[in-house]
Amino acid sequence: MSAHERSEGPLRASSAPSEPGPAGSGSGLSSPTLAPSATTDDGEAASAGGAILPGATLGVLGGGQLGRMFVQAAQSMGYFTVVLDPDAASPAGLVSHHHIHADYLDPQALAQLAQQCAAITTEFENVPAPALRQLAARRPVAPGAAVVAIAQDRAREKAHFVACGVPCAPHAVVETAAQLEAVPGALLPGILKTARLGYDGKGQIRVATRVELAAAWAGLGGVPCVLEKMLPLKMECSVIVARGADGAMVHFPVQRNLHRDGILAVTEVHEENVPQALCESAIIATKKIADGLRYVGVMCVEFFVLQDDTLVVNEMAPRPHNSGHYTIDACDLSQFDLQLRALTGLPLVAPRQHSPAIMLNLLGDLWFGSGEPVPPPWPDVLALPGARLHLYGKERPRPARKMGHLSITAATVAQVRATAREAARLLGLDAF
Repeated sequence: MSAHERSEGPLRASSAPSEPGPAGSGSGLSSPTLAPSATTDDGEAASAGGAILPGATLGVLGGGQLGRMFVQAAQSMGYFTVVLDPDAASPAGLVSHHHIHADYLDPQALAQLAQQCAAITTEFENVPAPALRQLAARRPVAPGAAVVAIAQDRAREKAHFVACGVPCAPHAVVETAAQLEAVPGALLPGILKTARLGYDGKGQIRVATRVELAAAWAGLGGVPCVLEKMLPLKMECSVIVARGADGAMVHFPVQRNLHRDGILAVTEVHEENVPQALCESAIIATKKIADGLRYVGVMCVEFFVLQDDTLVVNEMAPRPHNSGHYTIDACDLSQFDLQLRALTGLPLVAPRQHSPAIMLNLLGDLWFGSGEPVPPPWPDVLALPGARLHLYGKERPRPARKMGHLSITAATVAQVRATAREAARLLGLDAF
């Protein structure tokens, strides 16, 4: 791990970011010039007890909706922001003070990001780990390259779960033809998953026989994969934690999740969503996983609950998570507020959920009935009490593309369920 990951002290920039040059200079810059970061007379980033204070500039690798919501949280606290992303119309780049329009491995762009920022985070786990290592040589980076590299590889990720004593599904690594032949028959039927770059159901094929397994591996190009035994699922849930460099850790309530076609569709968070004993086990397991990595930042761990109420870990995401978007409207601190606090060394206060909540994911399919895309019936949806619409600023809807989410809060579980189901009906979403 990097020095920043090994350190148990608060994150702090070694020196203040210098004032940026004019927009348009360097690697595809496309936003107004940044205001200078808050600095002291000796040039160091303004801090108190090692914390990076509002007025400083923070960087984000990745320009998707998670980066957008982090940028908005940072700006509400008075921070300046820089986004590095190759997409000139990225959701985060559109709202950031500054957007470096360049590839994640562009040396000049990374150098500029390090120059301008007091600390840097990432908004998705498939950012190249070498980019994080280069940045960490000059600035605090959270999460660090070593942690992200583990999350990018299912085989290494599962090895970490096992090392932490957290049960996961029976599985086998398939990297060679010999390993394919040696797969135990007890793992079938199963799901063959690419070891790298898979998310939202991508790079996954269900197989029932050895013949199907061999065909699936060939169809995936013979890349390294993990075969997981299919288990009898009762439900899925997730836990989001925030951990500071000093080891302090807080968590949100356990979220119950419903996936459709491998993509999150519905998240419910209230006292009736998951039995208390399972909630406690999931929180303990998530904290073990984060502590084992000496993690810094916000992390989500997803779990399967089996028919016999056994809990097994599915995967981890070293970032805020789709299932935590409800926290913006239902909690006094959102997952993005805690990501900001962990990155800057500010106190991690335990978040409080003030209302039962349900989140509905809004995919691009909602815009397509027939022919040209048509906006969903937002006025009807927003007439519902407790409904809050969040769209991510993406230019064009596409089927299966995450365009936004709808959060619903209410005073009681019965009320939030009734309102969410009515919202789903108005949007043409399947009942849940």
